[in-house]
Amino acid sequence: MSDTVASQNPELFENLRLELRRGCLILAVMAALRTEQYGYTLRKALAEHGMEIDEGTLYPLLRRLESQKLLSSEWREEEKRNKRFYKLSPEGKQMLKLLLTEWQKMDASLNGILKEQSHGTSRAVPASR
Repeated sequence: MSDTVASQNPELFENLRLELRRGCLILAVMAALRTEQYGYTLRKALAEHGMEIDEGTLYPLLRRLESQKLLSSEWREEEKRNKRFYKLSPEGKQMLKLLLTEWQKMDASLNGILKEQSHGTSRAVPASR
């Protein structure tokens, strides 16, 4: 945290960082579960892409997504251990498609705003799109 604002108010920075990360994690977990995985392999796959998530965050998220009918899961024995495998439900696949479309719109908008600011131009952005 070398930035002065972040170092002057680390608690605020951390709260904002976590808020930004929360939505990204939901999208990352759903995208990763297009193929069936259990918790450990899911955590490993996310970490390989720079999206580290601890168990205390991952498992409550998985339970919440399942209670929202976006995931389905089943217990199976693998390597002499019972493991819970998760995958996107049909509703989850539809929701992921909608969320990815929304993500792409927001990403394009944010990149446009950042590009304008980096080039020193500033123009009014329409209130709604």
